[in-house]
Amino acid sequence: MEAVTRGVMSGLLAYSIHYATIKAYTVMCVPEGIVGFVQGLVTTGSPVCQTMLSLASHAQVSYSSFVLLGVSRVLVDLVPVKVKQGE
Repeated sequence: MEAVTRGVMSGLLAYSIHYATIKAYTVMCVPEGIVGFVQGLVTTGSPVCQTMLSLASHAQVSYSSFVLLGVSRVLVDLVPVKVKQGE
């Protein structure tokens, strides 16, 4: 059970990192409106904005892999297993 708890916590941490970096990227690098459009021409190439976007991308891959693994596990557990008698 501890392994499941750690897995769920890892998935939540990866999603939280993804969510926070996307929100920060939106506020810091590409704000809303025409001012944000113009500001984005300068800020999106900055090292800070590139790092946030890269971090968000890697975190997204991490938690989507976690979700895929979880769904796969549930589907595999649903497959009936036949046990041969006498072996």
